[in-house]
Amino acid sequence: MLYWAAVFFVIALVAAIFGFGGVATGAVAIAKILFFIFVLAFLVSLLMGVFRT
Repeated sequence: MLYWAAVFFVIALVAAIFGFGGVATGAVAIAKILFFIFVLAFLVSLLMGVFRT
């Protein structure tokens, strides 16, 4: 999932360089959502590992 967040971030950067404002905005929004989902999943798995013992 972090891979897809990075892919959409790169798409957003390329779109911003070429001046495609709508595409860049959409790609940044998707990248942010995927990144926060990844962080949330990481924290949940970390807490599950800590409380398992």
